[in-house]
Amino acid sequence: MFFTYLRRELRRRRKASLVVAAGLALGIALVIVVTSVASGMQRAQDATLESLYGLGTDVTVQKQPEEGKRPGRPGFDFDAGAGEQSRDHLRLRGFVATLDGDELAAVEAVDGVAGVVGSLELQQTTVEGEFDPGGADGGGGPAGGRRGRAAFDVTSLSVDGVDVTQPAYGPLTTSKIVEGRGFDDGDATGHVAVLDRAFADEEGLDVGDHVTVQNERFDVVGVAAPESGPSSAQVSIPLAAAQELGDFEGEVTSLYLKATDSQQIGAVSAAVEEDLPQATVTTSADLAETVSGSLRTAGDLVTGVGRWLSATVLVAAFLIAGLLASSAVSRRVREFGTLKALGWKSGRVTRQVMGEAVANGLLGGALGIGIGLAGAYAVTAFSPTLTATLGATGPGGGPGGGPGGEGGPNRLRAVTEQTVDIALTAPVSLGTLLLAVALAVAGGVIAGTFGGWRAARLRPADALRRVA
Repeated sequence: MFFTYLRRELRRRRKASLVVAAGLALGIALVIVVTSVASGMQRAQDATLESLYGLGTDVTVQKQPEEGKRPGRPGFDFDAGAGEQSRDHLRLRGFVATLDGDELAAVEAVDGVAGVVGSLELQQTTVEGEFDPGGADGGGGPAGGRRGRAAFDVTSLSVDGVDVTQPAYGPLTTSKIVEGRGFDDGDATGHVAVLDRAFADEEGLDVGDHVTVQNERFDVVGVAAPESGPSSAQVSIPLAAAQELGDFEGEVTSLYLKATDSQQIGAVSAAVEEDLPQATVTTSADLAETVSGSLRTAGDLVTGVGRWLSATVLVAAFLIAGLLASSAVSRRVREFGTLKALGWKSGRVTRQVMGEAVANGLLGGALGIGIGLAGAYAVTAFSPTLTATLGATGPGGGPGGGPGGEGGPNRLRAVTEQTVDIALTAPVSLGTLLLAVALAVAGGVIAGTFGGWRAARLRPADALRRVA
């Protein structure tokens, strides 16, 4: 009886039902579009941060050198005799200090840390050329009227020592292997290297060639290209080899932490800062604050205006649906009064009104989901490309981290400014669809509550007064 009466009344009042459903559909569709665009913004921001952050990394740790122990300029000792000469100097890259085994163990012991991977960032400076004490014409000293001549070239090479046993996160995960292969567990003690593609092209190097780091030969097994932003280093070698060459046995310059879950990231960051006061701890939330450009502007618009707008429209749709349901009951006084005179209880009348309202809400939900999916597809298909500008002022000063430059203090947070183009998408998740269904039911319940309350107050005598 309930469903028979429900079907008849919905068919008889199609226009009123469509008006209520359309109002709810508008609010629900707006919620779907805003939620999906916000999700797309988050994905776009994550994509930009990958250029600075190891994939799968939740927290990074670097340590600042103590006052008075900051590294000075490299020194080179040359032979005053004639002839070509070359000297290499390998030191830490940037304005950082190393973290030793005890500090690594302290970080590993922090609650909420699922894993820790270290890397060693080095810079090789090479000075090579010729020193001629006799001058250009061979006349020596003051008697010849000339002084000695020196012609030297200075080149640098950035080197990352990476933990090849943990490929899931770390500095090399922001790049993609385009030639050869990446590191595997068997390379942990080997002399092999993966080159940045720009460096390999500049030097004319391919897989099978070799590079020299601190007079040691490393066979090139792969070439990697950064998927966004700059590469981490020109040459990546196994961590053990880098530690041996730089005389940093058991030490690293950066730690990449994986938290047990996203809710633990803040607690992990705070605990590491407490255990290592000199460390600079960076999370993805910290890096997100350095993103600017149209991506940031659009994200702020969605967060600030879009959600408030969708909430306002949704509340208005609920109120309008409730008022329309209450108004419909007023026009059905004779009907409900007659039903009560025939023996219907107030609760039965209320359930009937509530059922009609929930059915209208579900219809509005179906329409809203359809409109929302179409809107999300339109955003993905026709939205303009957004730009994200990455760059921040590091602990040492201007862009690039002041004295350390690129790769200076906290390379992960202070980098040379760069712009990344991002294609905006609006993915609709299952959770968003479930939210739409919940809103549809809620809208129906609210409308039914208005109408049911009005219907429950009707008396059979009201119907008799309206009989002509």
